[in-house]
Amino acid sequence: MKALQSSIEAEKANESLLGHGMISKVKSAWSNEVVRRGLYAGITVQVAQQFVGINTVMYYSPTIVQLAGFASNKTALALSLITSGLNAFGSIVSMVLVDIYGRRRLMIISMFGIIVCLVVLSIMFFQASVHAPSISNFESIHFGRNSTCSSYMTAPDASSWNCMTCLKASSDCAFCANGANKYLPGACLAANDDIKGACRAEHRTWYTNGCPSKFGYFAVLVMGAYILSYSPGMGTAPWIVNSEIYPLRYRGIGGGIAAVSNWVSNLIVSETFLTLTQAIGSAGTISPLCWFFLPWACSHIFPCTRNQGIAI
Repeated sequence: MKALQSSIEAEKANESLLGHGMISKVKSAWSNEVVRRGLYAGITVQVAQQFVGINTVMYYSPTIVQLAGFASNKTALALSLITSGLNAFGSIVSMVLVDIYGRRRLMIISMFGIIVCLVVLSIMFFQASVHAPSISNFESIHFGRNSTCSSYMTAPDASSWNCMTCLKASSDCAFCANGANKYLPGACLAANDDIKGACRAEHRTWYTNGCPSKFGYFAVLVMGAYILSYSPGMGTAPWIVNSEIYPLRYRGIGGGIAAVSNWVSNLIVSETFLTLTQAIGSAGTISPLCWFFLPWACSHIFPCTRNQGIAI
């Protein structure tokens, strides 16, 4: 009890040196060169953790699975459970390896694994959109002209449409797969419950987010590899690093600033994912070309902080 009391009194004395207001604490932390370098590192890894897109996978995994070609909501939800399980498994792996291989090495290896997986996913989604089943006018009017999507009926280049063109044309358009083979030309129909029921009554598959794709299962496997690459390194190490790199008196304010940067980045990524998917497609959204600077940042910022006497 005496040791705890002494520790609390020492902590209060250190806090009084920082000032009592939030602004004064932030100014004090930023004016300290060692803490400032720690903040560069701490904020960078927290922003990087979100900008690799992990929470889009966690929040929108059923939608992503549907974009990969699985139309059933139940199937999409079941497959999305894999991401949570792999994330938990990767966190256990991190507990075993983080003190053996070090935080920085785990994060850099993790980042390269993430980039490779996202590039592969981007290529697969692009190929899936290019090779999506075409739209057949015969199949579309099979359900009646009033059932056909109005955007398709009025399009001057309707003969060149495929499933992805249909889904992107309007939120009122859906794709009803061919009854004989879902990869054959299908129908672009109006997206309402009655027409959906008519499509399914003929034992056809109804698509509203993604299109039939032969890459579906492979895309889910790559997404699993992405989670396994993320979780042991970028998933856990940024939080560990931010609990270690600040001097004791600045640990609270430093960790708080880094956490705010993490959640602001999370907000930006999660709010823009579906909009970007609609605007530039799933392949363009998943493409991580803008993140290639992150391994460089991790490898350059951390030696700077380490040279200042901060333990990583």
